[in-house]
Amino acid sequence: MTLAFDTLDALGPDWRTGRWIGRVDLGKGPTPVIVSDGTVYDMSRVAPTVAELVARDLLDPHAGTSIGDLDSLGLSTDGMPRLLSPIDVQCVKAAGVTFAVSALERVIEEQARGDAGAATAVRARLEQRIGGGLARVVPGTPEAAALKAALIEEGLWSQYLEVAIGPDAEIFTKAPSLSTVGWGAKIGVRSDSTWNNPEPEIVLLVAPDARVVGATIGNDVNLRDFEGRSALLLGKAKDNNASCSLGAFIRLFDDDFTIDDVRRAEVVLRIEGTDGYVLDGASSMSQISRDPEELVRQALSEHQYPDGFVLFLGTLFAPTKDRDDASRGFTHKSGDTVSIAAPGLGRLVNTVTTSKAAPPWEFGLVALMRNLAARGLLSA
Repeated sequence: MTLAFDTLDALGPDWRTGRWIGRVDLGKGPTPVIVSDGTVYDMSRVAPTVAELVARDLLDPHAGTSIGDLDSLGLSTDGMPRLLSPIDVQCVKAAGVTFAVSALERVIEEQARGDAGAATAVRARLEQRIGGGLARVVPGTPEAAALKAALIEEGLWSQYLEVAIGPDAEIFTKAPSLSTVGWGAKIGVRSDSTWNNPEPEIVLLVAPDARVVGATIGNDVNLRDFEGRSALLLGKAKDNNASCSLGAFIRLFDDDFTIDDVRRAEVVLRIEGTDGYVLDGASSMSQISRDPEELVRQALSEHQYPDGFVLFLGTLFAPTKDRDDASRGFTHKSGDTVSIAAPGLGRLVNTVTTSKAAPPWEFGLVALMRNLAARGLLSA
């Protein structure tokens, strides 16, 4: 199914007043663009990649070339000009277990050994013991250490609780550079997964010098059965073809939209299946256990990212509404439409398929360099 790009729906009512950065293909290959006052500026002669524009703070749209109004550009997901994922060579990082509810669900997955049918009983036992109190514990504090000691004594401790309330956040690499998909693309779950879900998240764009320059919406597709069997299967649970999607464009921070807007954002999600199944969910950033800038700090504490990175901030969304059989909760089916929205950032829409059936990822770093060189965009 091809989705028609709707500027107002994809970016929200601020699409003419906010500043946005992303990529399009005008027929010759990936082109970084900035949208300002509703006008699209080709920035490829300023810097050939989004990563370099951000790293060198070359974000003045008027240094580029105007190519017209965004609303009349005729962007599509399979024609020309084509809308691409808004990032290119940046590393794609993610923070896990950053909300108390999601922490509890990770423990449930672990104790149920990835079996959706066994999750209900485990959930009831854990919620009775720690469900409400977990949200009130500040990670890394003496109170968190006391709760850890008590849960160890009761045999309820988990590696997921360690990253939920311990001093160190879970920061992992979600996807290779250039492998993310964008608005309207098909997103993939492994064909051998039987328990999986979307993860609606806000994603920060971070420069190499640690400046947080903007935000967008993302879907950190998750396989609950794989990760539940073993945390060592995180790579298979998270990094598969088409398993990471990002919003149409990244909104650049300015006086009208800042990191504080991210801190108080309400992220809403809707899943609509071809079988008539509908699931609505929400994730309130006000309930995050660690501040977004603290997660960025931990990502950079002993690592450098010369091309910058994006950071998924996590979600408290963990669907338990049964889809087919009682007590088996939710899992995706091919054809599901996943819609994620947040104020000031618009809406990300994708259609679910398997990672095997999704379009293969074929345009990597070598292909990008060859394309930019052929277009004469790599000269100083």
